Amino acid sequence: MTAPVVDQPLRPMEVSPRLGRLHDAFEFAGVDVLVVTHLTNLRYLSGFTGSAGILVVRSDGATLVTDGRYGDQAEVQIEAAGTDVEVVVENTDQATRVREAAGDAGRIGLEAEHLSWSAATRYIEGVFGEAQVVPTSGLVEALRLTKDPGELDRIQLAARIADLALAEVRPMLADGPTEREFGLELDTTMRRLGAADVSFETIVASGPNAALPHHRPSDRRIREGDLVVLDFGALVDGYHSDMTRTIAVGEPSELQQRMLDVVLESQAAGVAAVRAGVPASEVDAACRTVIADAGWADAFTHGTGHGVGLDIHEAPRVGKTSDATLGTGQVVTVEPGVYLHPDGGVRIEDTLVVEDEGATALTETPKTTVI
Repeated sequence: MTAPVVDQPLRPMEVSPRLGRLHDAFEFAGVDVLVVTHLTNLRYLSGFTGSAGILVVRSDGATLVTDGRYGDQAEVQIEAAGTDVEVVVENTDQATRVREAAGDAGRIGLEAEHLSWSAATRYIEGVFGEAQVVPTSGLVEALRLTKDPGELDRIQLAARIADLALAEVRPMLADGPTEREFGLELDTTMRRLGAADVSFETIVASGPNAALPHHRPSDRRIREGDLVVLDFGALVDGYHSDMTRTIAVGEPSELQQRMLDVVLESQAAGVAAVRAGVPASEVDAACRTVIADAGWADAFTHGTGHGVGLDIHEAPRVGKTSDATLGTGQVVTVEPGVYLHPDGGVRIEDTLVVEDEGATALTETPKTTVI
């Protein structure tokens, strides 16, 4: 097997203490047991990466119930993570195994944000019988907010791969590819450099399409005079990166240059506002004030950013109505934008690690804008 072009040592993740920290939250949440059904949370707590599993977390340990496809995999991954999790393989009656794993707990928590009404009803009526079932919100996600050194290494490597991939394929914009062709080349390059996958469907939005914040790559051919919004990321060992750059193909018009300048100033103001103890809404306000002062308040049509980790969009949310306060070790994006149809749009985004006195950008691609 060919080694990836980008390969660097990654510190181990601190998986084994996570169950203990979750147990500490049980009293506050009013539960004796938590049934974890969200696969991302399950991975975070146990190290298991399969597509089917239920983790029953008790104060004295945890049990993973999965099916025959994943028994051996689960044992290997859980041992590697050093977590105290028993593996139970069951193909036909997982409900009984989940009930047994919960023991005689009186109050059983379900992840309310990750279960449909029908699934929750099945647990309440068909699995736990006389036990009191309690909806919970954000118990595991609260633990995931602060990244350990191993997690930061993986996000940093994902960001580095994205940086290098864009540097390699960026000259292709001058050759008039379609949005779809350029996106495919960018995605392929990230994988060749060592990414396990892309973080999400890469956005390549050119010309009037750049005024659509979540445009999907089309067969439109990129041409001179276009602004091209590129929003993409790489996936490394389950962890995501996220970046956006806007590139002008040929000399930008006066309006385009003003859009580029305003968004660059806005993004810089947002990055400067990021530090531990700052309300996330203040970061949003720092970005939004610059754009509003330029007369384009209505053209900034989305939030300023979001957390990044095992999910491409996770807590904390960085927006007007966010009630989050940034903390050391969190990873967030700052990505203001201006969208003026049919002239195009501009968005600039970095992935940042929140620190006590500011932030460190994991995204290193220069913000120069003309090719």
